[in-house]
Amino acid sequence: MVCLVARQGREFQRYSRSTGGRLVVGCIPYKFNINCPDDDMIHAMKVLVISSQKGYGMMFPKGGWESDETIKQAAYREALEEAGVQGNLELRLGKWKHKSGAHSVVKESVMFPLNVTEELLHWPEMGVRQRRWVSVAEAMEGCKHQWMREALDRLVRRLSCSIQLKSASVAEKTFCGGYCMN
Repeated sequence: MVCLVARQGREFQRYSRSTGGRLVVGCIPYKFNINCPDDDMIHAMKVLVISSQKGYGMMFPKGGWESDETIKQAAYREALEEAGVQGNLELRLGKWKHKSGAHSVVKESVMFPLNVTEELLHWPEMGVRQRRWVSVAEAMEGCKHQWMREALDRLVRRLSCSIQLKSASVAEKTFCGGYCMN
């Protein structure tokens, strides 16, 4: 058994040159229920939310981007530390500037989709966070951060377009003018 420990402290934190706030990286872990039909993507998709350490609201894994890692390494690390999941990181969803905390510091956050391939039984922050697979609608309703809801909306739109393009491509290859195509 391997012992995983969450990184602590802020000595390696990156800060925005424009706002002075921390640079934050996160991901939206997701998976599909294989028993749902392909044309019902919204109902087949589940996203993993975690509880805040402070105990209020649900959110997606996120945290500071540190100077000794790439942005993608930071996203993978946050998913592992806070939610106990691993998977395939996809193209970034966007970048947001938002106020955070009691001091109203402006942070810059980047979010990525994470197509989950493995859910760990033990993870570094399992003692201080709860994780739960929810529907897109539940995540939209329960997430307190507007910028995270916007990131989720972008992910859903991206995946919807991808599925529509894949369906159209299959239809064209299968039947084109009465001839079977390979």
